[in-house]
Amino acid sequence: MAMPMPRAGHWTAADLDNIPDDGLRYEVLNGQLVENAAPKPRHQLLIKGLERALDAVVPSGHLVVEGLGVLIGDDEPIPDLMVVTVPFDLDERGIPAEQVKLAVEVVSRSTTLQDRMMKPVVYGEAGIPNYWRFEINPFSGQLAGESLPVLFAHELGEDQTYELTHRVAAGDTVTLRSPFEFTIDPGTLLP
Repeated sequence: MAMPMPRAGHWTAADLDNIPDDGLRYEVLNGQLVENAAPKPRHQLLIKGLERALDAVVPSGHLVVEGLGVLIGDDEPIPDLMVVTVPFDLDERGIPAEQVKLAVEVVSRSTTLQDRMMKPVVYGEAGIPNYWRFEINPFSGQLAGESLPVLFAHELGEDQTYELTHRVAAGDTVTLRSPFEFTIDPGTLLP
């Protein structure tokens, strides 16, 4: 089946409704259609471990969700995991950006540029207060002796860009205070 063309000359979140279900995950970033292959088990197991850990501490009125898009204008990026406020419309395509308190990305080889460069800009400009990035593969800038996975926790600054608040390697434990108190050792998220 041929891929449909966008209606407005650039891709929008609404165009995603017309894409065939072919087993790939599609998202819209800056008017571009982004196709992602299925993630590897390490990626998904980290997300599952993080989801369980966050579910145990998320405050009332919040929910941890996986695989849903964030509605940002015509764009709809899909974080690996989010903490959102409730309620939200269960029949919409995704979650409005103003309800997202934390967006989490786990960097895969195929999503490196998006997760490190593009998505933090898009999420920051949308006003999402917290962005966490997990590195699960050896990466440029990895410190000597730094065990994977490594968490980079960011908070939104006054200029709508993220400021790094914590860099936490597997085997180290830190208590984050935003968007809520959460103690984490990234090494405990994988079996």
